[in-house]
Amino acid sequence: MGSEEDPVKKSQVVDARARNISHNVRCTECGSQSIEDSQADIAILLRKLIRDEIHAGKSDKEIYKKLEEDFGETVLYAPKFDLQTAGLWLSPLVVAGAAAGIWAFNRHRQKTNVHIMALNLVRGVPLTPNEKQTMLDLLTPPPSRGTPSSLWRRWREQ
Repeated sequence: MGSEEDPVKKSQVVDARARNISHNVRCTECGSQSIEDSQADIAILLRKLIRDEIHAGKSDKEIYKKLEEDFGETVLYAPKFDLQTAGLWLSPLVVAGAAAGIWAFNRHRQKTNVHIMALNLVRGVPLTPNEKQTMLDLLTPPPSRGTPSSLWRRWREQ
C-alpha cells in the first residue's frame, strides 16, 4: 500500500510545484496572464516544459533561470533587482522623497517669512499690505465657540 501512495504523492508534489512556478511566469503571447491561467499554445508548452524539468530533478531556481535565459527577464513576474532595474524599483522612493523635500522647504520658508516679518515689525520696517494681512491672520485668535461652562453661565444669567 505504501508503494501505491508514493507515486500519487510524488505526482501531487510535482503538480503543486509546477502550478507555483507557472503562476510566477508571464505568458509571452498574452503578456497580462500567467502561463497557468493562459490557454495560448506557448503557455501550454511552457507548462509542459516546467513539468519535464521538475521530473528531471531540477530545482525551482534552476527552472526560473532556464526560462529567463530562454525568454528574457520579462517572462518572470518578479524581475531581479540589479543595476538595469534599479531606476524602475527606486523611482517611487525618489519621487516621494522629492515631494517631501519640497513640502518641507515650503513649510520652512513659510515659517521663516513670519519670523522675518516679526523682526521687521520690531525694527520699525513698514510691512506690505500682503504681509500685514498675513500677520493679522496669524495673530488674530479664532472666534470662540463658547465652552460649556460659558454657555452655562449665560443661561443662568437669563
